[in-house]
Amino acid sequence: MKTTRAVITAAGRDQRTLALQTLVDRDGVAKSVLQVLIEEASRAGIEDICVVVCPGDEAAYKEAAGSYAGRLQFTVQDKPAGYGHAIYCAREFVGNAPFLHMIGDHVYVSSLTQGCAQQVVETAKLHDCSVSGVQATRENLLPYFGVIGGQRIRGSEQLYEIERVTEKPTPTLAEQTLLVPGLRAGHYLGLFGIHLLSPTVMTLLTAAVESAEPGTSVQLSPVLNALASHERYIALEVSGKRYPLDTRYGLLRAQLALGLDGEDREEVLAMLCELLAQRDSGKVGR
Repeated sequence: MKTTRAVITAAGRDQRTLALQTLVDRDGVAKSVLQVLIEEASRAGIEDICVVVCPGDEAAYKEAAGSYAGRLQFTVQDKPAGYGHAIYCAREFVGNAPFLHMIGDHVYVSSLTQGCAQQVVETAKLHDCSVSGVQATRENLLPYFGVIGGQRIRGSEQLYEIERVTEKPTPTLAEQTLLVPGLRAGHYLGLFGIHLLSPTVMTLLTAAVESAEPGTSVQLSPVLNALASHERYIALEVSGKRYPLDTRYGLLRAQLALGLDGEDREEVLAMLCELLAQRDSGKVGR
């Protein structure tokens, strides 16, 4: 399961501009979200990256990549046919090989010296199978994520044998089919947005695309659910946090997470304290 290739999806209607936004990274340098993701992939040993974009977005993404532009390839999803279809669009780039996949509208902050993507890649190498990163997710956030069901691997605190994957389940469905022993009440294992996937995934995606009715979307979660019945497939509870940018205040939360994890932490904390003090003093003066 060693790979040097990654696919970043950025063609969703509500997603296409998020990776172009600028944030100040942990090293204090202003970067596009795309550059932050490229560096995340590079820490995991990735050399070549394919970005799936909407028609006409290639130039903007090439500019946002800055000095990394020469490492990128682009493929176009010419119609809004679903998340799984977007990955399928990179099939020629991937070939018959494993690949890392990351979502273009997330920022990932590790709590270890290893990056989040690096944790997933190294777990896949160790166990020689597909690995999806997961994070314990509160029940009220289930409408935003795919969720896995399975069993904790004996002797491990962070690894799970995946038995099923469901896209954005209702709380009732999650309680019936996706409870994982050992998690806090009201929490489920939501997908993290980083996967190391075997060639079987592209085979399953191809079959799903070719059998889909015209005008329907092909999603990734049903394909991952099928993967669990074809071969060994495990989940890693990543030591870190994912920050979706497409949620309310998503960019603000991601920026604060990066700032508080970086070399400007004291400056960011001082700024927050100053803003809170100004707000409270304004209330007193009313």
